[in-house]
Amino acid sequence: MAGPTGSGSSLGAALNDLLRAQVTPRHRLSSYNAQHWHAQLRQLTGTHRGYQALDDAGLHVSTKTLINWLSDPEYNIRRGYRDLIHTAYENVAVAPAEPIPDHIRQGQYEISGDVKTGDDLRTRGTWKTAPLRIDGSQGNWDEIEALWLAGELTDDKFEDHFIDDVIVEDIGEGTDGWDFPGSAYSVELR
Repeated sequence: MAGPTGSGSSLGAALNDLLRAQVTPRHRLSSYNAQHWHAQLRQLTGTHRGYQALDDAGLHVSTKTLINWLSDPEYNIRRGYRDLIHTAYENVAVAPAEPIPDHIRQGQYEISGDVKTGDDLRTRGTWKTAPLRIDGSQGNWDEIEALWLAGELTDDKFEDHFIDDVIVEDIGEGTDGWDFPGSAYSVELR
């Protein structure tokens, strides 16, 4: 039975494609696009979450001051206050990534594409060759998850950490390290 798959022009791209199909990444909410401090403040004060973000950012003003600011978009407030409003707005505008679930961490990976270790270069996962099989449960996913949660898991970083923290942990260094020099990869999770 086939499981979820990902494909891409590199191993990292295929892994990211697979992960993004299974878990919601860190992303900006489309409804948060205000540029001016006044529009940001109006949007923030429209929800409890917005008020909490203002408090978390350190904006502590009286109700009267807040009403004065909201009633006049040209009100002259200090730059420090504008910065706090912007910080609160950005904190609410970005939805955090979901954590990487156990079925991803514990899964069995089948990698198809060019795989090189030392001088040995093979195209894996064709009609005459088996894919490279990796047991994800043997890996250390801490760095991968930290980058994912921060919204910084690029294809290159994912590939590097998957090699070092998952492949090497499962089957070892290989003859002279692992390299994926191809231009088309498919990863299936079982």
